[in-house]
Amino acid sequence: MSGRPVKRSLTLKGHRTSVSLEDEFWQAFRDIAKIKDIPINALAAEIDVSRDPEIGLASAIRVYILNWYRA
Repeated sequence: MSGRPVKRSLTLKGHRTSVSLEDEFWQAFRDIAKIKDIPINALAAEIDVSRDPEIGLASAIRVYILNWYRA
């Protein structure tokens, strides 16, 4: 387990944005996108539009992943 967030770029609404997640979250994020058969950017966009604007995207992704595996 790395523990340190890794910054990667995503494209949302045609614009590049950086998100910092730990390697384990990035892997889970990719796995979920693969299961849903959608690109990771599409999954990020889904999460982005449904999140509270006061919650950061990285936090929203982590919570989404947690909820996915709890279901």
